[in-house]
Amino acid sequence: MVLKPVCVGCRCFYRPEKNGYYFIEGMPIGNERNEDIRGNRAPEKWEPYKFWVGDLWKCPDCGHEIVVGVNERPLREHYMLDFKAVIDQYDNSGLQVNDC
Repeated sequence: MVLKPVCVGCRCFYRPEKNGYYFIEGMPIGNERNEDIRGNRAPEKWEPYKFWVGDLWKCPDCGHEIVVGVNERPLREHYMLDFKAVIDQYDNSGLQVNDC
């Protein structure tokens, strides 16, 4: 059995919020340095790269959320012909991670 994730600040275990939480991993457009544009700093400078699924967990006290239990390989990658169609069909989070 694997221990549940721990919220250090609240000193309690996270709780499962949603299994099958789909999200996108972005890649920088052009030659920007990732450190300068990662996260929410410049979302317009990223484009979809890979499509993943994991499990969303939430701290019952502070509400902080994390995604864990992600597969070793993405469901789809940007070069695959059905990449956009699969995202349109399954993406339920609207989350794009802008960091690589």
